[in-house]
Parts: sequence; structure tokens; C-alpha cells
Amino acid sequence: MAMNDSANILNSAYLAVEYIDSFLPDNPLQQPFKNAWNYMLDNYTKFQIATWGSLLVHEVSYFLLCVPGFIFQFIPYMQKYKIQQDKPETWEKQWKCFKTLLFNHFFIQLPLICGTYYFTEYFNIPYGWEEMPRWYVLVAQCFGCAVIEDAWHYFLHRLLHHKRIYKYIHKVHHEFVSPFGMQAEYAHPLETLILGAGFFIGIIVFCNHVVLLWAWVICRLMETIDVHSGYDVPLNPLHLVPFYAGARFHDFHHMNFIGNYASTFTWWDRIFGTDSQFIAYQEKEKKKQCITKK
Repeated sequence: MAMNDSANILNSAYLAVEYIDSFLPDNPLQQPFKNAWNYMLDNYTKFQIATWGSLLVHEVSYFLLCVPGFIFQFIPYMQKYKIQQDKPETWEKQWKCFKTLLFNHFFIQLPLICGTYYFTEYFNIPYGWEEMPRWYVLVAQCFGCAVIEDAWHYFLHRLLHHKRIYKYIHKVHHEFVSPFGMQAEYAHPLETLILGAGFFIGIIVFCNHVVLLWAWVICRLMETIDVHSGYDVPLNPLHLVPFYAGARFHDFHHMNFIGNYASTFTWWDRIFGTDSQFIAYQEKEKKKQCITKK
């Protein structure tokens, strides 16, 4: 009975969104995107699309999303939004981060990406335009992937902070006390595998088209680069996501090496009380601001 009720609710929600979508104006980018997608299908094999297409999506998305945070360090006006203003970025740290990223991307992540084609073949994941899910289905699937990854990240990330193993693996990621966007995937190779595994669970659960692989890659990179940016910029559209943690939440973790273990949302830290120090810190900061204004 409960399962039937849940299914009815989901079907009703789907119909409601589909009804609203029917009143929205046509997306002017849909036809060019369709043409580009069909051109890709006509000129490249599934293996090339799944492997080199996925690598291209990851690399281009990662470094493009890092650009705003990289530019902020040169704009005096943006410094008031920097969370740890006493710890500016340095060329030395950014170059070291960049070199480690290239190693992780091409020697750790690329071999995993090479398995994408075999994954899509094993589960019979379609590539065609006609089978591509609607935009609101993709949004819902990406949100579901984020919820699953967030749970995995919270418990495994917390485990990596255990005093017996912290110095061997996770300490590499915490080399930068004041994080910057490009540092999001700066980590020990084992951490890349351990925490990165959470990314694939949602794909196994929800994937019904290869486009979800790429949409979820972009969403996940957007989130992790934002929380590592070191800047709490107003009017950030990601703050519209319910229970979104944000840069200030994760920056506190890098500043203190404890608490705020979740990647995207705040609920796991709230449930287990691992955000208590962050809440106390926020209250102190509010009191300081009130005294300053007086």
C-alpha cells in the first residue's frame, strides 16, 4: 500500500511538472543541441563518446568552473567575500595543486572513465536523442545522485578523519587550510577512489541515458568547486537548493579539520551533531558583527 501511494505521488508530481512544462516557451537552444548531439552520434562510436566525451566534459567543466574563483583573487572588491581573508592564494600553491590534479585526472580518473562504455553496454544505457529524458527528469535524477553521494561522502569522509588513518590519506587534501576552487579534487589517489566511489552509486541507481552521466558530472563539479572556492558570494544560485551547505560550511571544515563532513547538504551533520562547532562559530561571528555595528 505504501509503495503504491509513493508511486501515485511521484506520478502525480511528474504529470504536474509535465503540465507546467507545456506552457513554457520553446527552448531556443534545443534544436542546436539536438543537431550537435545527432552529429556526435553519426560521427563517433559509442566507445569514443563514452570515453573521450566523458573525459572532455569533466576536464572542460572542471577548469571552466574554476575560472571565476581564480579571477576573484585579482579583484580587490571581491576580497570582502573571501572567508579566510588572512590567507590569500599563492602561485606556488596553485601550481602545485594544478600538477597534482593533472596526475589524478589522467592516471586515476581516466582509467575509470575508460570503463564507462562497458558500463553503458552492460546495462543497455541508450545514447539516442529520442530516448533522452526531459530536463526536469534529469534535474530530479541529479538531485537523487547528490543525495546518495552526500550520504556516502559523509560517512567515508568522517572515517578518513580517524586519527589512525588521517595522516596517511586525507591529510593531503587538508594541505590547504584556506581552500580555493581548483583544490576541490586535490587529494591522495586512494581518497580519489574512496570518496569518488560515491559518485557512481547514483549513476547505477538512476542512469537511463548517457546524458545523465555528463549532467551529473557537471552538477557534482559545480557543487564541489563552489564549496572549495573560499568565497561566500551573495546571490549564489546554488543557495536555492534546499539544505545546501555552501562554501562557508565547508571552509570551516578546512579551517578546523573537524566537523561539517558532508559534501553537499547539511542534514547528516545536523543529525549526528558534527556541525555543533560550526553553529557555535556562527553565533560568535554574529555577536562580533552586532558589537561592531554598535
